[in-house]
Amino acid sequence: MKKKIFICDDDLGIVDMLELILEFTDADTISEGNSIHAFDRLLETKPNMLIVDLWMPVVSGDQLIRRIRSTDALRDLYIICISASRDGEKIAQEAGADLFLAKPFDMDDIIRAVEGALV
Repeated sequence: MKKKIFICDDDLGIVDMLELILEFTDADTISEGNSIHAFDRLLETKPNMLIVDLWMPVVSGDQLIRRIRSTDALRDLYIICISASRDGEKIAQEAGADLFLAKPFDMDDIIRAVEGALV
């Protein structure tokens, strides 16, 4: 069965780029540009991995990660947090992300991170 990667970022350019990069992996992508809808869609689609931006309007990435980590159905979801913030790594780790990648990130870093986590 194919793995599913859920992408949540309010920057549709980043979403498009990640979808293109992830075509090199053997996984399907699901995208959500509005963080308000992300949690319900995660419950509905049950992906294997989430790639989430830290800074989004209304529901920030760290708020979403904390909610996921406190929800039994999603607790084991592998989460990669991306951000251009200087404090991003600390905030992502404190929220419960498995991995942090700083923007701008290298295409090979994303592919390696995804393939390593989806084994």
